[in-house]
Amino acid sequence: MDENQSKKVVKVVVLGDIGRSPRMQYHALSLASNGLKVNIIGYCESKPLDKITESNNIAITKLNPILFDKGPRLLQYAVKAIWQAISLLITLFITGKSDYLLCQNPPAIPTLPVCRFYCLVTRTRFIIDWHNYAYSIMALSLSPQHPLVKISMFIERCFGQASNHNLCVTNAMKEDLLLKWNIVAKVLYDRAPKIYHPISTEEKHEWFMKIGSQYPEFITFERSQLKEQPSATTAFTQSSENVIKMRKDRPGILFSSTSWTPDEDFSILMEALQVYETTYNLTKKLPRLLCVITGKGPMKELYMQKLSEKSWQHVRVITPWLEACDYPTMVASADLGVCLHTSSSGLDLPMKVVDMFGAGLPVCAFDFECLHELVQDGVNGYTFKSSDELSKLIVRWFVNFPNNEQQNNICEKMKAELAKFQKSRWEDNWNLRVKCFFE
Repeated sequence: MDENQSKKVVKVVVLGDIGRSPRMQYHALSLASNGLKVNIIGYCESKPLDKITESNNIAITKLNPILFDKGPRLLQYAVKAIWQAISLLITLFITGKSDYLLCQNPPAIPTLPVCRFYCLVTRTRFIIDWHNYAYSIMALSLSPQHPLVKISMFIERCFGQASNHNLCVTNAMKEDLLLKWNIVAKVLYDRAPKIYHPISTEEKHEWFMKIGSQYPEFITFERSQLKEQPSATTAFTQSSENVIKMRKDRPGILFSSTSWTPDEDFSILMEALQVYETTYNLTKKLPRLLCVITGKGPMKELYMQKLSEKSWQHVRVITPWLEACDYPTMVASADLGVCLHTSSSGLDLPMKVVDMFGAGLPVCAFDFECLHELVQDGVNGYTFKSSDELSKLIVRWFVNFPNNEQQNNICEKMKAELAKFQKSRWEDNWNLRVKCFFE
């Protein structure tokens, strides 16, 4: 971009937790690397990427949430929306004029009306990045005919048509926006940034040693044997003649990331793990299994209580909260990923699978309408529609692990497909498809 471009300002609006909005953070980094000044406006509940906080071209303006949990749910929603509208509008104006405003949708209320009003008054170019539909998410807990659902649909259609540019996450969503609301959008597929990549055995060993100080299961599957474990050995790696090697008797690592919400049915994975435990006792051909689940959300405590009631001997479940810099390492250290994401609209794709693919991790993903745009069943991962299907996939993957030559060949073929996926990274994809909006 030319010299004058470096003076241009972009406001990136995230009416949610910035730290848990990876796509919008990647937008900010791409904008900053192209010489634009970026102001991210949103909530700061978790730590953003280090590159965000360290960038001289990126500033974060914190929104303050309101805690109001009294009265009917409709009243709570109204109070929250009014507060968000006022605080966002004031913040947009007191942070000064900008040349562009890039807004995440959902949520649509009050984000889209407030951002559009600001753009009209200040003559700022308005760009919406469609991650999903707000009305379809509302319809999960309300009736599709509920007034709020209809209001949200009207707002999304009206303000989507009034924007200068629109981005979306899948080709299916692009077609739906055009056919349903006559909104022209450009597809920007999520791609993992370069921090997600396969790692060496030595790097895995260092990571297991580091996280093992907090979660002993990484040092030894049986906590009772912790004191007997050599200091340079983990449950998965060992040093032999000063060379770090993967242990042949190591447990398998199953990795999943969840928001612990109703649209990700964690009971599916719990039932699959129960089948794994039972099958282990019957066949003796499976390794012990360490299931690592990351994420925060409203239903976490409920499922933690259910897990505590299990008496599994060969399956361990841990739920660490990982810093942004450690998350890619954990993903790259696993043997198989699981994604429970189900799309409310059937038109968005799970970012967590993109991250896993970037790190070279094959995935079992819950199947829905447009998942094929990311996961090709049997090629770069597997798809499932029930706990029974998922349990069979997990058991088949880990039979005689890690010494099953046939399964190892399948794994290598999948990783070769993922290597092709890794050639297209966020940075290059963004420059090719989105950079022109800001020129």
